[in-house]
Amino acid sequence: MISTGFMRTILISCLLYLIAIPVSAQSDYAGQQHRPIKALSEAEIQGYLNGAGMGSARAAELNHYPGPMHVLELADSLALSPDQLARTQALFDAVKDEARRLGREVVAKERELDRLFADAQADDANVHALLEEIALLQARLRSAHLRAHIAQRGVLSAGQIARYDELRGYTSGNGVHGHH
Repeated sequence: MISTGFMRTILISCLLYLIAIPVSAQSDYAGQQHRPIKALSEAEIQGYLNGAGMGSARAAELNHYPGPMHVLELADSLALSPDQLARTQALFDAVKDEARRLGREVVAKERELDRLFADAQADDANVHALLEEIALLQARLRSAHLRAHIAQRGVLSAGQIARYDELRGYTSGNGVHGHH
């Protein structure tokens, strides 16, 4: 038999526990309503405008297709020849220019999408059309970065690619890289 005093103690303990738990329905989005473009952080906006890769070439980078920016950063350690350095710089400059141009377009379209909702003008048709434009721009942007990695791989020797992987921390110790 459980005593009334014990039951009262359990009940009071449970109530105190429930009172102590903060009740919050606050969204993970709280505070983001003040962003100039609600769907993009300031870092994402700057990344797009600056032509940053933002992880878009990860499939290449992690599969032994070095990126021009990091190859330039590691030029001395990779012992790049003057020709390799010039070709890498040209690749970097080209992808940066294309990425900045496409990034500006992505930001502009995201701003347009945000404005549709802010002005209560969003409907299925105009949102769908804008999302298709944004998706195409993002695909073109990702393609630019991936193409740069593909081209960069053709500039380097197999030994330089292996060294790049080592310097970037990608070596798994199995020695299998599939380099050309």
